[in-house]
Amino acid sequence: MSLFTNLLNLHSGNKPREDFFTEIVAYFLSLKKDILIDWLKHHSIISDDNYSSVKISTQQEHKRIESHTEDSRLDIVVELSTGLTTDVIFIESKIGSTAGWGQLEKYADILSKLENIRHRILIYITRDYDCDPKPTIKEYCLELSPKINFFQLRWYQFYSFLEKCAFDILAQEILIFMRNNRMAHNNHLSSIDILTMVNFNKTLNFIEATLNDEVKKEFKQAFEGVNKAELDSLYQWKSKNRYIIGTSFSIKRWAFWCGLGYFDLNPSNLTDYPYLGIFLQVSPNFGERPKIIESMQKVINDKPNIWTPANLTILPAWSAIFYQRSLQEFLSEKDQLSAIKLFFQESIEELKTVQKQYFNFPCKGVSIEEITETDKEEDLDTSPSFIASL
Repeated sequence: MSLFTNLLNLHSGNKPREDFFTEIVAYFLSLKKDILIDWLKHHSIISDDNYSSVKISTQQEHKRIESHTEDSRLDIVVELSTGLTTDVIFIESKIGSTAGWGQLEKYADILSKLENIRHRILIYITRDYDCDPKPTIKEYCLELSPKINFFQLRWYQFYSFLEKCAFDILAQEILIFMRNNRMAHNNHLSSIDILTMVNFNKTLNFIEATLNDEVKKEFKQAFEGVNKAELDSLYQWKSKNRYIIGTSFSIKRWAFWCGLGYFDLNPSNLTDYPYLGIFLQVSPNFGERPKIIESMQKVINDKPNIWTPANLTILPAWSAIFYQRSLQEFLSEKDQLSAIKLFFQESIEELKTVQKQYFNFPCKGVSIEEITETDKEEDLDTSPSFIASL
């Protein structure tokens, strides 16, 4: 196991894998600026290396511009200076997720408005194949004035490049971490990939059978929210590694909601198991968020061995509590399908109990009067990539 994997595992709760890896790579490239330049040239992102200064920063914050609804935080910003001119590169990195709705367009807008810049470049680099940006983001970038050059890359390309040109201990640890987190995969199918492919329908049918009409009916009767929008479960599997059904408790779409089903369906380690259960989640912009976070914390304090927290912070963040069990615990059951269905029903009852003891929201949804003016003005987008954000 790599040093970086051990360090990441020390983090309690949900592990901030994307931010963690961003910091590692940015630090490495700040030490190995020649590798950074060679990598950019390798993908024809820049054409020369006559730079006298290279500056790399992470998690750079930008106040929202007039056409945006919120501030932005950039994963990596690279400033390349010749002494006379400056080129700026924004790098958005994703490992297990994809870009949110309009996220790349926002970054392009910010980049286009920077002053005294020669070349403006936006790089979107992911572990998994992501067709969502498509040609539209590239066309959007070229239509801006000044225009933005957009590049879409995969992390396995960086892995292959680094493997050939870097041999020190830090580079080797990065390569190990990337292998452990499935970032070294190329365009070839393995025997495991083939096995997954031929058994996909069987697996999907099993999952759907455990979340069948009987469980869905109990779920809807217990937590039927005001918002009737349906989650695209297959999209959730692809983009957020989970297959769930969900319902909203707020008129502000998906600002406060719960989901039931399977989570962590694509673990970074092949020996890890997915887990299943129910969660309650609140968005960073919901007006009632402080009260909800306080109630969630009470649940965790009173039931630490039953419920698991995720990002119960004072600062705005997608925050949640989970009632869950590992899929491994069901493998010894004679009738696994029935056992899982019973656990889903148990999960529904547990959240109903928690709702009555710790929360003020009614089972049939939050009334219009409980939604603040801020919530009405900052209505959330319901695209699947925005809904699922843990």
